[in-house]
Amino acid sequence: MNRFGPTRKETWFYLLASLAGLALVGVAVALNGVGGIAAVEVVGLSSLFFGGTAIWAGLRLWRGRG
Repeated sequence: MNRFGPTRKETWFYLLASLAGLALVGVAVALNGVGGIAAVEVVGLSSLFFGGTAIWAGLRLWRGRG
């Protein structure tokens, strides 16, 4: 057991919250589109954040360390 990292339940929460965030970004883009350079930045950075967190949590759960 890792004393310093997140527990398995927390890692599952990170994964589900990240997938929900990606879904919300997708819905927002589908409904409103991307209307300018600021929107591209917001959508890009939020997608990178949620996507990276989802990949991190998924790999951690896959390897059994979460």
